[in-house]
Amino acid sequence: MRRGLAIFLLTLVTIVIFLVHQVYTLLTLLVEDGSADAIHSAEIPAPNSPLIDKMPQYIPKIIHQTYINDSVPALWREAQRSCVDLHEDYEYKMWTDAKSRELVATEYPWFLNTFDNYSQPIQRADAIRYFVLAQFGGIYIDLDDGCNRRLDPLLSYSAWVRRTAPTGISNDAMGATPQHPFFLTVIESLRAYDKDWGLPYITVMYSTGPLFLSVIWKKYMSSGRNVGEGASGGRVRILMKDEYNRFPWSFFSHHQGSSWHGKDARFIFWMGSHWMMLTIMGFLLAGVVGVGAWWAWNRALLLGQQRRSKRREGGIWERAVGWSWRRGGKGGYELTERHEV
Repeated sequence: MRRGLAIFLLTLVTIVIFLVHQVYTLLTLLVEDGSADAIHSAEIPAPNSPLIDKMPQYIPKIIHQTYINDSVPALWREAQRSCVDLHEDYEYKMWTDAKSRELVATEYPWFLNTFDNYSQPIQRADAIRYFVLAQFGGIYIDLDDGCNRRLDPLLSYSAWVRRTAPTGISNDAMGATPQHPFFLTVIESLRAYDKDWGLPYITVMYSTGPLFLSVIWKKYMSSGRNVGEGASGGRVRILMKDEYNRFPWSFFSHHQGSSWHGKDARFIFWMGSHWMMLTIMGFLLAGVVGVGAWWAWNRALLLGQQRRSKRREGGIWERAVGWSWRRGGKGGYELTERHEV
């Protein structure tokens, strides 16, 4: 019994270690707040402050956005115009589906097959934003993000992304210098994460969306490359919630968006709002499974012991009487050998 218990516990520990290893990066994201690389309010001059002109500029003055074609829906035109009107001295690039594919086909042909075969259009919209930042640099902004003030202070970092809830970073507003090592790492990782997870929402989030970007960001920090400021620096700074869109001095204003979310997304959001209940249920289920596995293991050991005991008893009886039997035809038995005792 002790040997059986030891084998069972060793097997259980091995399975747990394997599962933890598989999701280790996701688990570490739960405690990662990005504070070590945060862009603090004290670093950012007030809108129209003369201090802005004294800040260095590393990120080029380019605004990137994406849509199916050049006809942006009325729902997002106000947000789009707010960014364009505030930045007349910036180059504006609208990446339509046709232009996005042309860029990938011309500059990144190794990715074209993956790009064409994404099951969800939003995956191509996600992917192209990483490629244009890696290729040209500049600032990418989702169409449902309006500009609340000029973005000039954000040009003073080699790369930045924004913090999101409940954990990780988002891909709706980002900036970088051309060929920044973080975004090169991101585009190099896209093919490895191109997997179908059954639910469209999970597939998008973990193949090209914010969860994918957060995992690559966490691995990038662990690699030791998240260092260095300036035009050639590798550090990625984090725009926190207050600086993002909470106040009049924040950089962005949020408009209605997430048009690609479906029923599965609502289910995931429901899970997020009931995470405590689901966590307790998960522990209870794990306990039931563990007890059931332990019972099945003990049952198998007991049956094995009973079979071995019966075989030993049969051998002792045969030696005692000196007879050996075998199964004969029609379900009977016949004497095969008899020893005088």
